[in-house]
Amino acid sequence: MSQVPAATRALRVLRYLAAQPDPVTLDRLAAVVGLPRSTAYHLVNAMIEEGFVVHLPDEHRYGLGVAAFEVGSGYARQAPLQRITRRHLAALVDAVGESAHLAVLHGRDVLYVLEDRAPGRPPLVTDVGVRLPAHLTASGRAILAELPAAQVRALYPDRSAFVDRHGLGPTSLSALRTLLSETRQRGYALEEGEVTPGFASVAAAVLDHNHHPVAGIAVTYPVDVDPDRRGVIAATLRTAAAVTTRLGGSPAQDRDRTAPGHATGKVTRR
Repeated sequence: MSQVPAATRALRVLRYLAAQPDPVTLDRLAAVVGLPRSTAYHLVNAMIEEGFVVHLPDEHRYGLGVAAFEVGSGYARQAPLQRITRRHLAALVDAVGESAHLAVLHGRDVLYVLEDRAPGRPPLVTDVGVRLPAHLTASGRAILAELPAAQVRALYPDRSAFVDRHGLGPTSLSALRTLLSETRQRGYALEEGEVTPGFASVAAAVLDHNHHPVAGIAVTYPVDVDPDRRGVIAATLRTAAAVTTRLGGSPAQDRDRTAPGHATGKVTRR
Protein backbone atom coordinates (compact mmCIF):
# COMPACT_ATOMS: atom_id res chain seq x y z
CA MET A 1 0.00 0.00 0.00
CA SER A 2 1.18 3.52 -0.76
CA GLN A 3 2.21 5.91 2.00
CA VAL A 4 -0.89 7.84 0.95
CA PRO A 5 -3.54 5.08 1.18
CA ALA A 6 -6.53 7.36 0.60
CA ALA A 7 -5.04 8.55 -2.69
CA THR A 8 -4.27 4.98 -3.72
CA ARG A 9 -7.83 3.90 -2.98
CA ALA A 10 -9.31 6.84 -4.87
CA LEU A 11 -7.18 6.06 -7.92
CA ARG A 12 -8.23 2.42 -7.80
CA VAL A 13 -11.86 3.50 -7.74
CA LEU A 14 -11.33 5.77 -10.75
CA ARG A 15 -9.48 3.05 -12.64
CA TYR A 16 -12.23 0.54 -12.00
CA LEU A 17 -15.07 2.90 -12.93
CA ALA A 18 -13.24 3.94 -16.10
CA ALA A 19 -13.07 0.30 -17.21
CA GLN A 20 -16.82 -0.32 -16.83
CA PRO A 21 -19.31 0.05 -19.69
CA ASP A 22 -21.99 1.30 -17.24
CA PRO A 23 -22.24 2.73 -13.70
CA VAL A 24 -21.92 0.11 -10.92
CA THR A 25 -23.38 -0.50 -7.49
CA LEU A 26 -21.48 0.40 -4.34
CA ASP A 27 -21.32 -3.26 -3.31
CA ARG A 28 -19.65 -4.29 -6.56
CA LEU A 29 -17.28 -1.34 -6.43
CA ALA A 30 -16.24 -2.13 -2.85
CA ALA A 31 -15.76 -5.84 -3.60
CA VAL A 32 -13.64 -5.36 -6.72
CA VAL A 33 -11.48 -2.56 -5.31
CA GLY A 34 -11.07 -4.45 -2.04
CA LEU A 35 -12.56 -1.97 0.42
CA PRO A 36 -15.02 -2.30 3.29
CA ARG A 37 -18.42 -1.04 2.18
CA SER A 38 -18.39 1.83 4.69
CA THR A 39 -14.94 2.94 3.52
CA ALA A 40 -16.04 2.81 -0.11
CA TYR A 41 -19.15 4.83 0.73
CA HIS A 42 -17.19 7.67 2.37
CA LEU A 43 -14.54 7.59 -0.37
CA VAL A 44 -16.98 7.88 -3.27
CA ASN A 45 -18.86 10.66 -1.50
CA ALA A 46 -15.62 12.65 -1.20
CA MET A 47 -15.00 11.99 -4.90
CA ILE A 48 -18.56 13.10 -5.71
CA GLU A 49 -17.88 16.44 -3.99
CA GLU A 50 -14.82 16.91 -6.21
CA GLY A 51 -16.70 15.93 -9.36
CA PHE A 52 -14.80 12.72 -10.12
CA VAL A 53 -17.73 10.42 -9.35
CA VAL A 54 -21.46 10.87 -9.92
CA HIS A 55 -24.22 9.12 -7.98
CA LEU A 56 -27.32 7.93 -9.83
CA PRO A 57 -29.80 7.60 -6.95
CA ASP A 58 -32.65 6.12 -9.01
CA GLU A 59 -30.38 3.26 -10.08
CA HIS A 60 -28.34 3.05 -6.84
CA ARG A 61 -25.19 3.15 -8.96
CA TYR A 62 -21.99 5.18 -9.30
CA GLY A 63 -20.17 6.32 -12.43
CA LEU A 64 -17.48 8.71 -13.57
CA GLY A 65 -18.07 12.43 -13.12
CA VAL A 66 -17.19 15.44 -15.25
CA ALA A 67 -13.86 15.97 -13.49
CA ALA A 68 -12.74 12.50 -14.60
CA PHE A 69 -13.63 13.46 -18.18
CA GLU A 70 -11.54 16.62 -17.84
CA VAL A 71 -8.56 14.57 -16.67
CA GLY A 72 -9.08 12.18 -19.58
CA SER A 73 -9.25 15.08 -22.02
CA GLY A 74 -6.00 16.41 -20.62
CA TYR A 75 -4.40 13.02 -21.17
CA ALA A 76 -5.67 12.94 -24.75
CA ARG A 77 -4.12 16.36 -25.38
CA GLN A 78 -0.74 15.37 -23.96
CA ALA A 79 -0.89 11.73 -25.15
CA PRO A 80 2.17 10.66 -23.10
CA LEU A 81 1.69 6.95 -23.80
CA GLN A 82 1.56 7.54 -27.54
CA ARG A 83 4.58 9.86 -27.40
CA ILE A 84 6.60 7.30 -25.46
CA THR A 85 5.56 4.42 -27.70
CA ARG A 86 5.78 5.98 -31.16
CA ARG A 87 9.54 5.53 -31.67
CA HIS A 88 9.50 2.00 -30.25
CA LEU A 89 6.58 1.02 -32.49
CA ALA A 90 8.37 2.33 -35.58
CA ALA A 91 11.48 0.32 -34.65
CA LEU A 92 9.30 -2.78 -34.21
CA VAL A 93 7.81 -2.36 -37.69
CA ASP A 94 11.28 -1.89 -39.18
CA ALA A 95 12.50 -5.05 -37.44
CA VAL A 96 9.70 -7.40 -38.49
CA GLY A 97 8.37 -5.84 -41.70
CA GLU A 98 4.76 -6.05 -40.52
CA SER A 99 2.29 -3.46 -39.27
CA ALA A 100 2.03 -2.80 -35.52
CA HIS A 101 -0.32 -0.90 -33.25
CA LEU A 102 -0.93 0.28 -29.70
CA ALA A 103 -4.32 -0.26 -28.05
CA VAL A 104 -5.85 0.58 -24.67
CA LEU A 105 -8.77 -1.04 -22.87
CA HIS A 106 -12.07 0.86 -23.07
CA GLY A 107 -14.79 -1.08 -21.28
CA ARG A 108 -15.00 -4.45 -23.02
CA ASP A 109 -13.35 -3.02 -26.15
CA VAL A 110 -9.84 -2.07 -27.10
CA LEU A 111 -9.35 1.40 -28.56
CA TYR A 112 -6.50 1.73 -31.06
CA VAL A 113 -4.53 4.88 -30.33
CA LEU A 114 -1.43 4.40 -32.49
CA GLU A 115 -0.65 2.49 -35.68
CA ASP A 116 2.51 2.13 -37.75
CA ARG A 117 1.86 0.48 -41.10
CA ALA A 118 4.69 -1.43 -42.74
CA PRO A 119 5.55 -0.41 -46.33
CA GLY A 120 3.60 -2.41 -48.87
CA ARG A 121 1.26 -3.92 -46.29
CA PRO A 122 -2.53 -3.51 -46.73
CA PRO A 123 -4.56 -1.28 -44.41
CA LEU A 124 -6.02 -3.04 -41.38
CA VAL A 125 -9.22 -2.56 -39.38
CA THR A 126 -7.02 -1.58 -36.41
CA ASP A 127 -6.76 2.04 -37.49
CA VAL A 128 -6.45 4.83 -34.91
CA GLY A 129 -9.80 5.51 -33.23
CA VAL A 130 -11.27 2.09 -34.05
CA ARG A 131 -12.76 -0.01 -31.22
CA LEU A 132 -12.92 -3.82 -31.31
CA PRO A 133 -14.04 -6.46 -28.78
CA ALA A 134 -11.14 -7.00 -26.40
CA HIS A 135 -11.70 -10.76 -26.02
CA LEU A 136 -11.22 -11.28 -29.79
CA THR A 137 -8.04 -9.23 -30.26
CA ALA A 138 -4.47 -10.08 -29.32
CA SER A 139 -4.03 -6.63 -27.76
CA GLY A 140 -7.15 -7.04 -25.66
CA ARG A 141 -6.20 -10.52 -24.51
CA ALA A 142 -2.74 -9.34 -23.50
CA ILE A 143 -4.33 -6.63 -21.35
CA LEU A 144 -7.10 -8.81 -19.92
CA ALA A 145 -4.59 -11.50 -18.94
CA GLU A 146 -2.91 -9.02 -16.59
CA LEU A 147 -6.12 -7.81 -14.91
CA PRO A 148 -7.43 -9.21 -11.60
CA ALA A 149 -9.88 -12.08 -12.08
CA ALA A 150 -12.64 -10.08 -10.37
CA GLN A 151 -12.29 -7.25 -12.88
CA VAL A 152 -12.46 -9.64 -15.82
CA ARG A 153 -15.56 -11.21 -14.28
CA ALA A 154 -17.14 -7.77 -13.89
CA LEU A 155 -16.44 -6.97 -17.53
CA TYR A 156 -17.94 -10.26 -18.73
CA PRO A 157 -20.85 -11.05 -16.38
CA ASP A 158 -22.71 -13.32 -18.82
CA ARG A 159 -22.69 -14.67 -22.38
CA SER A 160 -24.30 -11.52 -23.77
CA ALA A 161 -20.98 -9.72 -23.18
CA PHE A 162 -19.21 -11.87 -25.80
CA VAL A 163 -19.55 -10.27 -29.23
CA ASP A 164 -18.96 -12.53 -32.23
CA ARG A 165 -17.38 -11.34 -35.50
CA HIS A 166 -16.49 -14.45 -37.51
CA GLY A 167 -17.73 -17.35 -35.40
CA LEU A 168 -14.41 -17.66 -33.59
CA GLY A 169 -13.16 -16.80 -30.11
CA PRO A 170 -14.43 -17.40 -26.56
CA THR A 171 -18.17 -17.22 -25.94
CA SER A 172 -18.23 -17.71 -22.15
CA LEU A 173 -16.32 -16.56 -19.09
CA SER A 174 -14.87 -20.03 -18.52
CA ALA A 175 -13.53 -20.17 -22.09
CA LEU A 176 -12.08 -16.69 -21.73
CA ARG A 177 -10.41 -17.62 -18.43
CA THR A 178 -8.76 -20.62 -20.09
CA LEU A 179 -7.52 -18.46 -22.94
CA LEU A 180 -6.16 -15.80 -20.57
CA SER A 181 -4.44 -18.45 -18.45
CA GLU A 182 -2.68 -19.74 -21.58
CA THR A 183 -1.73 -16.16 -22.45
CA ARG A 184 -0.16 -15.58 -19.03
CA GLN A 185 1.75 -18.87 -19.21
CA ARG A 186 3.32 -18.21 -22.59
CA GLY A 187 3.88 -14.50 -21.90
CA TYR A 188 2.08 -13.11 -24.95
CA ALA A 189 -1.34 -13.20 -26.61
CA LEU A 190 -2.35 -14.69 -29.95
CA GLU A 191 -5.25 -14.20 -32.32
CA GLU A 192 -5.79 -15.88 -35.67
CA GLY A 193 -8.59 -14.90 -38.02
CA GLU A 194 -10.86 -13.76 -35.21
CA VAL A 195 -10.65 -10.07 -36.17
CA THR A 196 -9.91 -10.30 -39.91
CA PRO A 197 -9.91 -13.58 -41.84
CA GLY A 198 -6.49 -14.33 -43.29
CA PHE A 199 -4.60 -12.31 -40.66
CA ALA A 200 -3.20 -13.14 -37.25
CA SER A 201 -1.69 -11.06 -34.45
CA VAL A 202 0.65 -11.43 -31.51
CA ALA A 203 0.59 -8.95 -28.62
CA ALA A 204 2.20 -8.19 -25.27
CA ALA A 205 0.98 -5.99 -22.44
CA VAL A 206 2.50 -2.68 -21.36
CA LEU A 207 2.49 -2.33 -17.56
CA ASP A 208 2.80 0.72 -15.34
CA HIS A 209 4.66 0.94 -12.01
CA ASN A 210 1.70 -0.70 -10.24
CA HIS A 211 1.88 -3.68 -12.61
CA HIS A 212 -1.41 -2.54 -14.13
CA PRO A 213 -1.81 -3.16 -17.88
CA VAL A 214 -2.19 0.24 -19.51
CA ALA A 215 -1.97 -0.93 -23.13
CA GLY A 216 -1.19 -3.73 -25.53
CA ILE A 217 1.36 -3.66 -28.35
CA ALA A 218 0.57 -5.96 -31.26
CA VAL A 219 1.92 -6.97 -34.64
CA THR A 220 -0.48 -8.20 -37.36
CA TYR A 221 0.68 -10.48 -40.17
CA PRO A 222 -0.76 -12.89 -42.80
CA VAL A 223 -1.70 -16.27 -41.33
CA ASP A 224 0.86 -18.03 -43.54
CA VAL A 225 3.70 -16.16 -41.79
CA ASP A 226 5.48 -18.04 -38.99
CA PRO A 227 5.85 -15.35 -36.28
CA ASP A 228 8.38 -17.45 -34.36
CA ARG A 229 10.80 -17.89 -37.27
CA ARG A 230 10.36 -14.28 -38.35
CA GLY A 231 11.18 -13.07 -34.83
CA VAL A 232 7.82 -11.32 -34.49
CA ILE A 233 7.12 -12.73 -31.04
CA ALA A 234 10.50 -11.85 -29.57
CA ALA A 235 10.44 -8.36 -31.10
CA THR A 236 6.93 -7.67 -29.78
CA LEU A 237 7.93 -8.76 -26.27
CA ARG A 238 11.05 -6.58 -26.38
CA THR A 239 9.04 -3.56 -27.52
CA ALA A 240 6.40 -3.97 -24.82
CA ALA A 241 9.15 -4.42 -22.22
CA ALA A 242 10.91 -1.25 -23.40
CA VAL A 243 7.75 0.85 -23.15
CA THR A 244 6.93 -0.71 -19.77
CA THR A 245 10.36 0.26 -18.50
CA ARG A 246 9.85 3.82 -19.72
CA LEU A 247 6.65 3.93 -17.66
CA GLY A 248 8.49 2.71 -14.57
CA GLY A 249 7.02 -0.79 -14.69
CA SER A 250 8.42 -4.30 -14.75
CA PRO A 251 7.78 -6.40 -17.88
CA ALA A 252 5.29 -9.21 -17.31
CA GLN A 253 7.60 -11.87 -18.72
CA ASP A 254 10.30 -10.94 -16.20
CA ARG A 255 8.03 -12.14 -13.39
CA ASP A 256 8.01 -15.73 -14.64
CA ARG A 257 10.74 -16.71 -17.06
CA THR A 258 9.85 -20.38 -16.62
CA ALA A 259 6.39 -19.98 -18.13
CA PRO A 260 5.68 -22.65 -20.77
CA GLY A 261 6.53 -21.44 -24.26
CA HIS A 262 8.27 -18.26 -23.10
CA ALA A 263 11.82 -19.49 -23.40
CA THR A 264 11.37 -20.82 -26.93
CA GLY A 265 8.70 -18.43 -28.19
CA LYS A 266 6.89 -21.36 -29.77
CA VAL A 267 3.41 -20.70 -31.06
CA THR A 268 0.68 -23.19 -30.28
CA ARG A 269 -1.75 -23.10 -33.21
CA ARG A 270 -5.39 -23.56 -32.36
